[in-house]
This record gives sequence, C-alpha cells and structure tokens, in this order.
Amino acid sequence: MNTYHIKNLEEYFQAYRESVTEPETFWGTIAEKNFSWHKKWNRVLSWDFNTPEVKWFEGAQLNITENCIDRHLSERADKTALLFEPNDPKEPAQHISYQQLHGQVNKMANVLKGQGVKKGDRVCIYLPMIPELAFAVLACARIGAIHSVVFAGFSATALSTRINDCDATIVLTADGSFRGNKIIDLKAIVDVALTHCSQVSCVLVAERTGNAIAMVPGRDLAMAPLLQKASSECVATVMEAEDPLFILYTSGSTGKPKGMVHSCAGYMVYSAHTFKNIFQYEEDDVYWCTADIGWITGHSYILYGPLANGATTIMFEGVPSYPDFGRFWEIVEKHKVNQFYTAPTAIRALAKENIEFVEKYDLSSLKVLGTVGEPINEEAWHWYDNVIGKKKSPIVDTWWQTETGGIMISPIPYCTPTKPTFATLPFLGIQPALMDENGNEIEGNQVEGRLCIKHPWPSIARSIWGDHERYRQTYFSAYPNHYFTGDGASRDAVGYYRITGRVDDVIIVSGHNLGTAPIEDAINEHSKVAESAIVGFPHDIKGNALFGYVTLKKEASEKEQTILRKEINELIADKIGPIAKLEIITFVPGLPKTRSGKIMRRILRKIAHKEVSNLGDTSTLLNPDIVNQIREIVGV
Repeated sequence: MNTYHIKNLEEYFQAYRESVTEPETFWGTIAEKNFSWHKKWNRVLSWDFNTPEVKWFEGAQLNITENCIDRHLSERADKTALLFEPNDPKEPAQHISYQQLHGQVNKMANVLKGQGVKKGDRVCIYLPMIPELAFAVLACARIGAIHSVVFAGFSATALSTRINDCDATIVLTADGSFRGNKIIDLKAIVDVALTHCSQVSCVLVAERTGNAIAMVPGRDLAMAPLLQKASSECVATVMEAEDPLFILYTSGSTGKPKGMVHSCAGYMVYSAHTFKNIFQYEEDDVYWCTADIGWITGHSYILYGPLANGATTIMFEGVPSYPDFGRFWEIVEKHKVNQFYTAPTAIRALAKENIEFVEKYDLSSLKVLGTVGEPINEEAWHWYDNVIGKKKSPIVDTWWQTETGGIMISPIPYCTPTKPTFATLPFLGIQPALMDENGNEIEGNQVEGRLCIKHPWPSIARSIWGDHERYRQTYFSAYPNHYFTGDGASRDAVGYYRITGRVDDVIIVSGHNLGTAPIEDAINEHSKVAESAIVGFPHDIKGNALFGYVTLKKEASEKEQTILRKEINELIADKIGPIAKLEIITFVPGLPKTRSGKIMRRILRKIAHKEVSNLGDTSTLLNPDIVNQIREIVGV
C-alpha cells in the first residue's frame, strides 16, 4: 500500500495501525519515498518526554528548499508555485512559477549573505502578505539562517520583544502594507521597535505602498536594488535533520511570548504529509489558505506543506471584507480554487452578511473546505457546508497548534464521515490520550478529559528558544511521559474527538465542570446572536458563576435585550442544562481578538473580575479599541 495518499477509510485505519505499532518504519518509509536527502539518517527516532528531547531522522542531511523548489524544476518548472492575489482586486494577480520562485529565493538568499547572514543566525521578518515575504522565509531556509516571522500588524513593543528574545541582528520589512482601504506604516513601527534593539545592524526595506519613510543611514537599505543586482544562483546549505528551521512566537499564559523552535527534517516530512492527505491535493489543483504567514498555519499550509508537494498555493494580501464581503468568493471563482482553508471567525463574520455576496459567484470548483484556529460552532459549520460547499465539499475541521507544527486531529475528506463541531480522528501517527485531574488516562468512549499526546510525531516543536526549562514545565510536567496540549476534549461513542476549549476555559460552577465551547455554541444558535464568549467570575454561593459577552447581528433596544437575555438562558438550559445558565449577560459591539482570530478570554475574564489594572499588552489585538468599549459597558 502507498502509505502516502489515503483514499478511503479502510486505508486510513490500516495506515493508522501501522503508524502506531511501527512508527519508525512508517515515518522512515514516508521520508525515504517522498523527499530528497543529501544523506540518509542513522536512526529514525530517539525520544524522552521527561528531559524532554525528541530527534527524528538523526544523522540525515537535507535542505528543505531543495524539497520545496529544486526537485520540482525537472517536471514543474513552469507550473505556478505562488499565486499572489493583491489587496486591490483591480491590481493583477501574479503567477510565480517554480522556476521564477527558484530565482527569487536565490536572489534574496544572496542579499542576506551579502549582509553577513550565515547559518544559525536569526532573521526577523516583519513583512505584509506580499511575495517578498515568501522569498524571505525560503531564502533563510536556503542558507540555514533561522527565520522568525512576526505578523506585520503587531505593535512596536511586541516586535521588539520578539527581536530581542531570539537576538536577531537583521530585520526585513516594507514601507507599508495595504489592509482594505487603509495603509499601515510598517517602517515607522520597525523604527520605534528598534529603539529597544541595539543589536540590529541592518534593515532591508521592500517597497509596497510607496508612502514616504525615513531611512536610517548605515542601517536601512532598499531591498529592490539589492535583489536586482543579486545572482539568481545560490547553492543550498546542507542542514542536519535536527538543525532549527525557524522560531515562531505564540502567546504564553504568563504574557511573555514563547519562541517555539521547529526542526528541518521532521517538520518538512509532517507538514508535507498532512497537506497531501488532509486536503487530498491532486496535481492540477489550486489551493488557498487565507491565513497570514505570520502564523503557523501560514508557515505549514501556505508555504512549506504545499510547496513540498509541488502545489499551486495562493497568497492573499487583503481582507475578506474589502472591497466588499464577496471578496473571498470572487477569488475562489477567479482562480477556480479547489481547496479552501480559513478560520471559523471569518466564516461567522461572512455568514452575518447578505447572501448575495456569495450567490453572485461560481464556487463549483471547491472540493475541500477547511477550518483552523479554534473549534467551529455548529451554526457556522452548517452555513459553510450548505452555502459555500453546497453539501458537496467535505469540511475538514482541523485541530493543531503552533507547538505541533502540523495538523493533529482532522477528518480526511472523502474518507472520514464528518460530524459538525468534531475534529473526528487523529492523523496518522498521532496517539491522543484523555487524562483526568489525577493524571490517569480515561479509557473508552463517551468520555471527556484533558487532551495529551502519548508519542512524538515528526513536527513537534523541539524547544522554546533560550528556555528549555519553560518548554518542559509548560508541556511535559503536568502528565509524565505525555505532551500536554492545554486543551480539553471529549471522545464520542465512535471515538471521534471534539475539542472543548482551553483547559483554563473550563469553569467549575457549583462543582460542575463546564467547558465554555458548548455553552457558546448554544448561545450562538440564537438567530440574533453573532458571537459570544463565556468566562467565570467569583460567586459567593456557586464558587464561580458564568459571565457572557454577546455580540448581536443587529443593535437591540433595552427592552429587546431583556427578552434576549431570557431567550439565551432558555437555549442554554435546553442544550446543556440549567446549571450552565449565565449569571450576567452583557451585549457588546465586538470581542477582543488576536490577529489569528482567537478570542482573548484572559482580558474578558479580568474585566468580569473587575481586575483591570493590568490587562497586559492589548496592542497586538486585531481591535484594541474594543477593550475600552467593553469596560465602559460593564462599568469598570
């Protein structure tokens, strides 16, 4: 059997059995058959979750860019690798072939080398979603530099923290970025950040928006002239399997971001393998993930996973609401997109809008729909299935994390029967375990617990940059010999997994453990509700009570709000039980969210607790102003 491309449920179960009973043979076969290596490994896997230390394909030598670009040149040189769709629909899309990508990545690599960048150096990339961002990421990988991409929307404070944490000495940015009808002055943000980063000696500036910018002599260089002069040939640096490929920061519960370190070989094998199967990618397909490359989703499923498979991958600069709410669907029609991967928060926002925005476009090319970033609620799932997929395109509700490097639990389209709000079954090689509070595994089905993973997979993050002890404490100390995800999950009668939310989003009310996700799902089923978030707050009798922040599709009068509060609690009582009724329901114009669409419950919790003296850095939020609006409504 070809262990690479699963085509039906029987093949999945057979491959899954092999992947769990003989993981080294399984992954060794995939690595050997589907990738090119300078030197084969001495050992597929060695690991110890106590230290913790994980090594895959030890002794192997490779370069990931040869697997993502060079090896495709013999048969796919003229095939579109990157399809760049600009913010403004009037600006033509750019089709960048594998041959052109090869030249551009090599040019960027030579520019970096010209600035003294060498293997192991950290390069901070703070660029909008333009082709130079892809070239920069791959150029770092080409020469063995470690890329640290920071989402180009984070504040100067957040940027400087990340630059200093990994001690980057060079920053790549642009004059500005387009976001809908706005121009964001990226260069000015970098200038402020660098007042706190004395080690940065070079800033390369791409031109995108043409706005006036200040250039610091001796530090700042225009990128375009350097690229023009650079050679389009650059021999790839031979890397060891376990050399770091990149650092990517994810928010920590303590507030200090964690720089997750991903390795060259294991990450390549797993991101490519999951992409091929979970999106059922075929040679002539056009694939589009709407994420930003500043997130792990963009790393794994815009760049590395698709390119390792010789795919055509779309890179979209804009937003779903500009110039109108039909933008996503216009792009699907224009480029005949076959696989579409987005976040539930985008789906919910688009579902609120007039159906005309969808109906005027031909979406018949779609074969697979995906969601990522948070569990998708039932109402949004059905809208996505009916309105976008016309009930013909399976939805892959994918669960994974920055730390995991690739998708962990997900349906395989046309193989796994889907179930709304369920991530369904573990991917090949992934061994989930549900644990109770005492650290014992909960066996059997129709159970709920804390989601852990028993055995390493190739793309597990190897450490937190500069703080291995924090890595051990965060992921491996709660449950010995297990990776702890921080999420709760349930397993239904057939063994399907449903993610119930962060474990710190489990609220104990009158001795009952209540996950926020099912309560929010119930609220969101109300026809007038757009979105909701639940937090706990101290209560004299119950220990904790539930506080609900609810956004409505349309503004409501005081009288309507009173009726809505009653209806919402009736819905919750009906779906979950009276125990889950909300003590306080506050109607708010929006919810504080990270740029990747996650609701910042930490902030909502502090407001509910009336502890607003230290809300942390809210500048990295998608909508920082909303925090003060909510505080005003709550009266704190």
